[in-house]
Amino acid sequence: SVYSTVYVCVCVCAIFEHNAVRDDEVFQLAISDLSLNDDILQSERITHSIKLIEPNNPFQAVQEACELMSQGILALVSSTGCASANALQSLTDAMHIPHLFVQRNGEGTPRTACQLNPSPDGERYTLAARPPVRLNDVMLTLVSELRWNKFIVFYDSDYDIRGMQGFLDQASRLGLDVSLQMVDRNVSKVFSTLFSTMRTEELNRYRDTLRRAILLLSPRAAQVFIHQAVETNLASKDSHWVYANEEVSDAEIMELVHSALGRMTVIRQIFPLWRDTNIRCMRNNHRISSLLCDPQEGYLQSLEVSNLYLYDSVLMLANAFYRKLEDRKWHSMASLNCMRKSTKPWNGGWSMLDTIQKGRITGLTGTMDFRNEGANSHVQFEILGTSYSETFGKDVKRLAMWDSTRGLNGSLRESRVESGMHGITMKVVTLLEEPFVMVAENILGQPKRYKGFSIDVLDALAKILGFKYDIYHVADGKYGSPLSNGSWNGMIGDLIGKRADLAISAITITPEREAVVDFSMRYLDYSVGILMRKSEEKLNIFSLLAPFDLAVWACIAAAIPVVGVMIFLLRRVQAVPSQNPPGSHTHTSVTTSLQSAIWIVYGAFMQQGGDSIMGSVALRIVMGSWWLFTLIVCSSYTANLAAYLTVSRMDNAVRTFQDLSKQMDLTYGTVRDSAVYEYFRVKGTNPLEQDSTFSELWRTINKNQGHENSVTSPAAGILKVTSVLA
Repeated sequence: SVYSTVYVCVCVCAIFEHNAVRDDEVFQLAISDLSLNDDILQSERITHSIKLIEPNNPFQAVQEACELMSQGILALVSSTGCASANALQSLTDAMHIPHLFVQRNGEGTPRTACQLNPSPDGERYTLAARPPVRLNDVMLTLVSELRWNKFIVFYDSDYDIRGMQGFLDQASRLGLDVSLQMVDRNVSKVFSTLFSTMRTEELNRYRDTLRRAILLLSPRAAQVFIHQAVETNLASKDSHWVYANEEVSDAEIMELVHSALGRMTVIRQIFPLWRDTNIRCMRNNHRISSLLCDPQEGYLQSLEVSNLYLYDSVLMLANAFYRKLEDRKWHSMASLNCMRKSTKPWNGGWSMLDTIQKGRITGLTGTMDFRNEGANSHVQFEILGTSYSETFGKDVKRLAMWDSTRGLNGSLRESRVESGMHGITMKVVTLLEEPFVMVAENILGQPKRYKGFSIDVLDALAKILGFKYDIYHVADGKYGSPLSNGSWNGMIGDLIGKRADLAISAITITPEREAVVDFSMRYLDYSVGILMRKSEEKLNIFSLLAPFDLAVWACIAAAIPVVGVMIFLLRRVQAVPSQNPPGSHTHTSVTTSLQSAIWIVYGAFMQQGGDSIMGSVALRIVMGSWWLFTLIVCSSYTANLAAYLTVSRMDNAVRTFQDLSKQMDLTYGTVRDSAVYEYFRVKGTNPLEQDSTFSELWRTINKNQGHENSVTSPAAGILKVTSVLA
């Protein structure tokens, strides 16, 4: 044959990053495997060179590639990050060297697309052996199948968020509400920041958002993140976590499932499994070593996805070399000096690239070809999951498959009970609290009927699911709290004791209750408030004097006659005797009397003006000063009166728990055995609590075992507050 008589030295060069685990081992294994079958190429005709570079060091990548080209090269295989790949692409495009690029993702973080540089004249010599990132397409299919309208995406700090732009654009067109949050390497810092910056109401809303979450994290970071969410009570049993990562092992999946509280769905890349042992070790008439074809060896399971694509890249090149020899279109190897400006590119580069692009092989990763815009498009994902009611760790199963050709194969929708409860009568326990559960008007001879918002929800569920129910009021009138012997009272106790199948009321979801019973999704959030009797408005005519102190009023009252006397004396001085002829008889003017002077001063104070013209400069100075004083006093009185009346209407001595604990005039309490009661008990009896406020509050609330100040129900509390004796 042609290749048995023509001896050709084929040099395949490779550039790997130092953190590329096992890449050099797999590359050399692929070269040595070519000697197992003479139908491809004999191993003595194949030489190879390997160069290791620092991660994300484009300059070193180009330097090492130039050294390889000077030694002679037919093709370059690289396993690097995007930065080095861009640098190598520019070099191989300029030198016309076929370049098979296997993209790596660092430290287990999900991969994002590499944006390679545009090639001159459209001649791109870099071929993407690892398929483009398709996680966005799989995730969009998944959220559409699950009918998610609102969810949050957590991504690693090392993840390039620009890779999600297409996903976000399509989600926006579909009307989906998507939130993004970066997860720091210190995962616990994320939750400590939440608790230090968010109020209780905001944390409850955040908890609802966390019920539907997509994690773009490394397996280790995802496990710690979910564990922290569960420990801080931000995750609930109705949570649904979607973990998307091309590379995640079975052991890592089991760890994630065990850490999660609720449903867990995992998206990962898979490869075709060859069940026939006779063809398991054969790929395109090429025999591979037992290390890679026999699962019992364990070596195949330890390889990363990039290692598998690297092996198939060498197989693809060997297939192209064989067809070149078979067609007698062999070219001499390129020996180039890329540092010289006068260096011309390899004249056989385009022919070799065309041969590679027209080839197709079936390797460890399945089918590989480069007919789709210079990239290998064949990729397959499996979607694993466990439902909320399943036993974690035992029932993880494949839910569906997704591939680049057919899309989704399977259903991800949660199974719902539609009409399988016909003929079932459920025992429902409740506790009265307006407007959720109330007693309707009872017709003589008819059983007690209930109404309210929660009852309407129960009726709608019964109609949809087809069940009937018997409802009764809880015997002890309590919501449910743990007792010293480990049992529970109230509605929770009836559920645990199987005396009731369902409890419906305005009950608070707490971590202790969630540990023993299941809750539906909350439909109302509220915060703890202080209910006080409205103060009675007392009319007091003397409240008009409140803006000024009694001493100020006394000074003002004394200032009016004093200024009046001054005006009287100055008017007397003004009446010069020379202005009247001798012997003429004049009557004393009204305006010059003491009474009229005081009246003028009082009228000016009341902003009513006067009836006399002040002629002298001294009188004008005195009256001008008095008018200024009057203006200041009247303005201050008006402003203080308005502020006093406003503050008196809004006055409330108790606005916070601290105010409540410091005052001694008002008695206070809460509903016994309620979530608020337990909250004050835990905070008030905690020796590590730095604030003494809660210990003082609990001392008053628990007075006489809670029977003195606390009440049995919210209605009793409202009655006690609004009553005269409260």
